[in-house]
Amino acid sequence: MSQYFIIDFDSTFTQVEALDELARISLKNHPDREKIYQQIEDLTNASMEGKLSFSQSLEARVKLLQANREHLKLLITHLKKKVSTSFSRNTIFFKNHQEEVLIVSGGFKEFIIPVVTEYHIKKENIYANTFEFDEAGNITGYDRENPLSQEGGKVKLLKELKLEGDIYGIGDGYSDFQLKESGMIKKFFAFTENIERKSVAEKADHITPSFDEFLYINKLPRAISYPKNRIKCLVIGNVEEDALTQMQKEGYNIRQRESIEDKYLDEAGVLLCDEDNQPTPEQVQNAGRLKVIGCFGKANRKLAEAACENGIIVFDDPKHNPRSDDFLPKRVIAFMNEGKTHTSCNFPDLQPPRINNAHRLIHIHKNVPGILAKINDVFARHNINIVAEFLVTNEQIGYVITDVNTGYDTEVLNQLKAIEHTIKFRLLY
Repeated sequence: MSQYFIIDFDSTFTQVEALDELARISLKNHPDREKIYQQIEDLTNASMEGKLSFSQSLEARVKLLQANREHLKLLITHLKKKVSTSFSRNTIFFKNHQEEVLIVSGGFKEFIIPVVTEYHIKKENIYANTFEFDEAGNITGYDRENPLSQEGGKVKLLKELKLEGDIYGIGDGYSDFQLKESGMIKKFFAFTENIERKSVAEKADHITPSFDEFLYINKLPRAISYPKNRIKCLVIGNVEEDALTQMQKEGYNIRQRESIEDKYLDEAGVLLCDEDNQPTPEQVQNAGRLKVIGCFGKANRKLAEAACENGIIVFDDPKHNPRSDDFLPKRVIAFMNEGKTHTSCNFPDLQPPRINNAHRLIHIHKNVPGILAKINDVFARHNINIVAEFLVTNEQIGYVITDVNTGYDTEVLNQLKAIEHTIKFRLLY
């Protein structure tokens, strides 16, 4: 059976509400701009939360804009930089599902088409409103015959399209939920990466903090193997606010505590701590999910050794330089995203380039002879092509990154994990 993915634009595909942003451009020199900005924002929120009909909200907002074609050009440039992070990294999904992905929005084609078509989304699969202009290029209104300009417009449109198959809706607003309420779609996913509207989230089949989460739940191809919102980042002690902001932007599930408690450490994939609140060697031995420790200060030598033996990388920051290119969260993120170990205080140094259209596998093992041969034997028995491979070692461990062609049996992963002397194995992307 066919599958279709109905995706909203404002605050879903992009991080912002486009009409709000257009107002900030068009009213930049207006003496009452702040007052009008607030009016437009209030109208947007009232509509998205179901407190005001969409048609009433849209009409009022367009009247307040005072915008023209030149303002739209500036808006498009701005929106291209504001595509939601988890959508922008999953371009391959849109490329492979061009027939099934539809952008359905109460926004306007004039700014939506230039943004989303860069992600392989077909122009004919973009459904939105259209502006009306006067001879001077000023926006005077919009096509009121378009169902998307009306209350319940998304429901009306889907009835007209008569799509056959399972339909999934992804969005942040009440108009997206109406698709589920009408029985037109199989499941509604409340997208909360940019904003969480509680009145909408409460009614959703699933809350999806990122597009990665949506793809993961539905077992669809994705840029990263495991959604970051499912990875807990435990923060202990005096950790800089900039560091937390950076980890939150990456999508990690931040959990702050005053001291290290085993039950929270056991759940963490990432630990950020200060020099006075480092875990003990015994604690890291029992932290089965922990992949990386970032210590703001100098890492304890015994901790670093114990972490290495358990396949946990440690980065520290003895110089306390938050403005450096070696800012601690950047190194933690580079390891989690790419497998890079540069400037670690307990892993051998490796900075592999990213290989496109390949899966990256990380294998950490005790430094004994013959492990690389066993890894490659697994690939050979399954006729898997190796695109690139890197091996570095220190006295304790061997660290192997292998980039392979996509399309292989998941049993391969189980066999790699089962190789004798394996400490940790991870499918990165």
